Amino acid sequence: MLDHSDIPADKLDAIKTLAAFCVTTPFRTPIHKTPADHGVDTWEDVFFPSADGVPLDGWYVPAVDGESDKLIVMNHPYPMSRSGFTGHWGEPWNVVDDLEIDFVAQIAHLAKAGYNVLAYDLRNHGRSGAANGGICGVGRYEWRDCVGAKRHVDAHPRLSRMKLGLFSQCTGGNGQFEAIHRDPDLFDNVLCMLSPMTLSMVAMKQVFAGLYGIEDYMDAVIDEERKLGGFTHREMDPKPFAPSVKMPVLQFQVKDDAWTDNPRDGQEIFDLIGSNDKELFWIEGTTRRFDGYNYFGRNPEKMIAFFDHHMR
Repeated sequence: MLDHSDIPADKLDAIKTLAAFCVTTPFRTPIHKTPADHGVDTWEDVFFPSADGVPLDGWYVPAVDGESDKLIVMNHPYPMSRSGFTGHWGEPWNVVDDLEIDFVAQIAHLAKAGYNVLAYDLRNHGRSGAANGGICGVGRYEWRDCVGAKRHVDAHPRLSRMKLGLFSQCTGGNGQFEAIHRDPDLFDNVLCMLSPMTLSMVAMKQVFAGLYGIEDYMDAVIDEERKLGGFTHREMDPKPFAPSVKMPVLQFQVKDDAWTDNPRDGQEIFDLIGSNDKELFWIEGTTRRFDGYNYFGRNPEKMIAFFDHHMR
């Protein structure tokens, strides 16, 4: 269906806009905060390669009271960075949402609770390298970054001896599911994973198609996604990989997320996770997906209790 000459011009514009959303990366979110903004004065810049050689940039933040034997590896959603999101700065970021997302608050909570944190930017985000023509895979490319981060930990003289947990968020969570599926032995020693806001792109794009009035043109959306050189939204889905995730998992989702058809999508992903020790936590009282990204920065108790329980 590559000939779209029969589609009205306004519909075709909407189709192209929807196709580009969460496929292209039109801007980078800067590193707008550091651990010092939350009273954590010691950290170091780190860099290491992804599985396919893309240079990844991040921080290593030791526990505030001295480097411990527990390490959390943290990544982030599209189109953010390890520090969060700058929607409050205005254009171009507020086109997505006008909220500030502060992931450094999460890092600081963990460091003050006795955890070392390795937080890194995914490819095409933050300060990490460009790859795949700037296309985002919502996990389908980014799994290679998850593998690279784990290999970096395993090769490090100190980090390799630490108890290990994962904090894998949204696109980073989708990528982490696929990384575990592709190389289960690499992640065999991971004790647990906090997995916020994973999603299937079918759930998100179907909602936006309804808002744009193009729900009858999803095949044309797929054609446009292919023209951009990336995966289609039907291919950007963590569900095929979720059964391979066997470690203890805490998943959380915004229950009435206006960007997806939650609770259905979140529940379906959760049900497919292969772990016998898993919990799905619903954030209620908001329809804004981006409120979910700030949840543990503002309410760290459940996050810390989860890691304390599984990383004793």
